[in-house]
Amino acid sequence: MPSDPKAWFAHDRFGMFIHWGLYTLHADAEWHWSYNEVDREEYFKYLDYFDPDLYDPREWARLARKAGMTHMTLTAKHHDGFCLWPSQHSEFTVTKTPHGKDLIGPFVEACRAEGLKVGLYYSLIDWHHRDFGIDIFHPMRNIEDPEGYNAGCDVARYQAFMKAQVRELLENYGRIDHLFMDFSYPDQIYRGLPGKGRDYWDSANLIALVRELQPDIIVNNRMDLTDVAADFYTPECFIPNARPTRNGEPVLFEAAFNTNEAWQHKRTGTQPKSPHQLLQTLIDMIAMGGNLLMNVGPTARGDIDAENTAALKAYEEWFARHERAIRGCGHSTFDAPFGCRLTQNGNRLYIHLYNWPYRHLYVKGLGGKVAYAQLLDDASEITWLPPGRQVRGEGEGLRGLDPVAMPDDLLILELPVAKPGAVIPVIELFLKD
Repeated sequence: MPSDPKAWFAHDRFGMFIHWGLYTLHADAEWHWSYNEVDREEYFKYLDYFDPDLYDPREWARLARKAGMTHMTLTAKHHDGFCLWPSQHSEFTVTKTPHGKDLIGPFVEACRAEGLKVGLYYSLIDWHHRDFGIDIFHPMRNIEDPEGYNAGCDVARYQAFMKAQVRELLENYGRIDHLFMDFSYPDQIYRGLPGKGRDYWDSANLIALVRELQPDIIVNNRMDLTDVAADFYTPECFIPNARPTRNGEPVLFEAAFNTNEAWQHKRTGTQPKSPHQLLQTLIDMIAMGGNLLMNVGPTARGDIDAENTAALKAYEEWFARHERAIRGCGHSTFDAPFGCRLTQNGNRLYIHLYNWPYRHLYVKGLGGKVAYAQLLDDASEITWLPPGRQVRGEGEGLRGLDPVAMPDDLLILELPVAKPGAVIPVIELFLKD
């Protein structure tokens, strides 16, 4: 791997996102305060009951590592403003709960103990802070006089508050590898109330502070600095239909997804993704030249529930035999066959078969370019037909019809009839030099 301290990100490709905080007690949505326009004092009741007695970040890290993930990113502060660390710049922190202790420090130590990179999520939004003005997402957006409330907000003071908290996170816990800042919405106006973007956050000076404190950190694109190339871009819960580009050049991106249809722990109605969906999402991202940040939501007691654990187990079982089709791989310029995706690492080309075909797989552009082929799961050889040779049964069955051209650059792989046991089988091609 190159010596560039940021090169790990494009090489490793797969990380864990963790949404966890005071809102987890509600067990429905991390946006509960906003969605339901909950009264401030009603929301603050959760401070009296947040006591994650089963919190074991080392177990989180073990699960992530076994699943093939190489970094973990935890929501240090979400939009409600609740801090998982004892911030000196807010009274809305874990120290005001029965747990009473820092949660970020043990998380950072657990990541390092399991050989994982450390990531933190920090929300630019803070509904708890008096200097954060009411806007389209604020829980108080429908009060009678939001303009009067906003007149009492000191934006400069809020900017100083954010910088002070970011400084705490980036100075007090050693090296932080991955920073997810969230999020900007300058064009979203509600009842005449403006959205928020780079000017409100003072993004230029905020990112400069981040770079000063942690020069090797990877930072995302959600601070509304659209005129500056970000380290990585962040599609959320959707798969782009083409490689994302900036000024015509492909960019590095990390798509954030969840194992079900919830970011935080949700008690019911989660709609969990199948093992095939989970793996397909990962492969789709790598085949497009991006990364995947797969989210789990621990319970309010601090453990990862059975549903999320099962999702991680699906990755673990597949990664045990297919890791090299992901790690170090990226986009391939070859055309993928129907129902397949391609990833490539040098002269190794990997065909991920979402649908197992009957006996033959037609791959355009690879005729004469392959030295050897095997099923990655068990390293059993896969053979192919010589150029121009007909598939058995084609001649008599199609007699009298127009002949079908079999160009020399068409590779026809011969497959076993029965689909192998892997959820998504992979064929490894060794390309000629």
